[in-house]
Amino acid sequence: MFDVGGQRSERRKWIHVFDNVTTIIFTVAMSCYDQTLREDNSTNAMHESISLFSSICNHKYFKLTPTILFLNKKDIFQTKIKTVSLRTCFPDYPGRDNYEDASEYLRQKMKRVNRQPKEIFAHFTIATDTNNINYVFDAAMTIILQENLKEAGMF
Repeated sequence: MFDVGGQRSERRKWIHVFDNVTTIIFTVAMSCYDQTLREDNSTNAMHESISLFSSICNHKYFKLTPTILFLNKKDIFQTKIKTVSLRTCFPDYPGRDNYEDASEYLRQKMKRVNRQPKEIFAHFTIATDTNNINYVFDAAMTIILQENLKEAGMF
């Protein structure tokens, strides 16, 4: 497993870890929808995450690579959505400003950028919650195992 970093300055280093990728785990902070990038204060952090996810998800090297999406900082998002509308980032957002509607909207928005013949497995996470992370990683390992068994013709 490699953490390739998300900041623009880290991305040029990624090419060295593309060989033999069996699964992509992409993590996005749900709570960043009203924030800008540290290195570019004119770019919305959520828009950048969606764009980056799209470029990785649809890259020719990863056309069939199983992809797991962690929508992280669920706890912060649950609090923030009550006072900062998702319309701050997405003016066309049609739902209510509550966790259920807004989190599902984000999940679907992220999944819709996939133009490849593969499923995106999305999970809401709180990285600091050990029980949540254990559950999510168990689910991720199950997905990886199933995909490997399929590839071997055993599933």
